[in-house]
Amino acid sequence: MDLKTYIRSIPDFPKPGIMFRDITPMLKSANAMKEVMRRMAEPYRDAGITSVLAAEARGFVFGAPLAMELGAAFVPVRKPGKLPHKTETLHYDLEYGSDALEIHEDAIEKGDRVLLVDDLLATGGTIEACMKLANRQGADVVGAAFVIELAFLNGRSRLGDYDICSLIEYQTEDANE
Repeated sequence: MDLKTYIRSIPDFPKPGIMFRDITPMLKSANAMKEVMRRMAEPYRDAGITSVLAAEARGFVFGAPLAMELGAAFVPVRKPGKLPHKTETLHYDLEYGSDALEIHEDAIEKGDRVLLVDDLLATGGTIEACMKLANRQGADVVGAAFVIELAFLNGRSRLGDYDICSLIEYQTEDANE
């Protein structure tokens, strides 16, 4: 199955010059989603993953079913003020500003084997923040899995030597790629 056929390219969204890669056609297809889960899980089936960690909101769409597929816990990472229990916060810089993410302080046990998941790897800022939160809690980050990677933005460079799995790669912002 060619998963790229389930991605819609929308030029100039959310602002001029951006080529938005829309996953909603993929979400509409049960068969495509089953294939995504199978392919994302495959490299990690024997890796002893104990927790799958994903940032809101689209990361949840892929992280929770992947956790079930791997027989692991799901750990949500959210924007500040959204988690009800005691949290740990990480502030991080973006290309034009800053942001913050939170995780429950008891979400991960020391030594847990964590897989980071998101729908898209672009510049790597969000997933790097997730990695730092997991590391702060003593996790062993095994790798990171993405549905889409915008390779031309070089987000991998922020993730060090971790194992990275991306199902669909775009080398340019060209709508025809």
